[in-house]
Amino acid sequence: MGGVARIAPLVQSFVAPLNALSLEPQPACGHHMSGGHHSTDSLHTPLDTRVHSIDATVKLVCLCGFLLAVVATPSRAVPAFSAYALLVAVAAVGARLPLKVLGRRLLIEIPFVVFALALPFTGSGPEREILGVSVSINGCWTAWSILAKATLGTAATVVLAWSTRVPDILHGLERLRCPRVITAIAAFMIRYLDVIVGQLHRLQVARLSRCDNPLWLWQGRAVAATAGTLFVRSFERGERVHRAMLARGFTGRLPTALTGREPLSWFPAAAWPCAAWAVALVAIMR
Repeated sequence: MGGVARIAPLVQSFVAPLNALSLEPQPACGHHMSGGHHSTDSLHTPLDTRVHSIDATVKLVCLCGFLLAVVATPSRAVPAFSAYALLVAVAAVGARLPLKVLGRRLLIEIPFVVFALALPFTGSGPEREILGVSVSINGCWTAWSILAKATLGTAATVVLAWSTRVPDILHGLERLRCPRVITAIAAFMIRYLDVIVGQLHRLQVARLSRCDNPLWLWQGRAVAATAGTLFVRSFERGERVHRAMLARGFTGRLPTALTGREPLSWFPAAAWPCAAWAVALVAIMR
């Protein structure tokens, strides 16, 4: 029995890292050990502003109108894009969106930036030499158009996400007669993203609590095992949720949000896309 007693701690030291992939840790003190849940609705910040108080349906229509005006603008109408940037700035200030948050969320368009930066060197048409390098004039204008329109569209969408809850956006899509199948899929996707993110956070807490450091290359096997465990747990969680929904009478249609059918107030929100279209028409007719 003495030999077993001496071997037991050694065996436990090898088993403990494996338990990190199968056991959920108990909540402990500290921010990183809390097992907190990172919700996808964290993009929204509840504030008492005029932009926040606008109905989600109105904001969706205004956003679509603004984006269509931006897309319809010729790429060489630089003053028009400056006017659009001013409109986005007005909306961001009205929603009290910090510039730091806006800049951080604009990083999502980096792939488009990388693609656009290659166009001046791969475009056709007349060329001009800049700093000893030949660049295509048409490629430069195309790159400018992609960067300007993508940045304006992303910034406007960030303002919408900052000032509108996800359930309100889905309800607004339903009021705009968007197919219920699409809104149901979107709702499930968002909720399951919450589940997966929360599950991943708990797995990371379990690994770190057992002195695992995923930054080292030789621990790639543990990282791969964590990814596999995350997939299995998320899939099993989805099956349990679906069975629970069927047991409660789910027929494929989500219940309508309890927000009523208040008449929509389009003023002064409609002035935003109207101003954008006025700028676009002037740019097109010039």
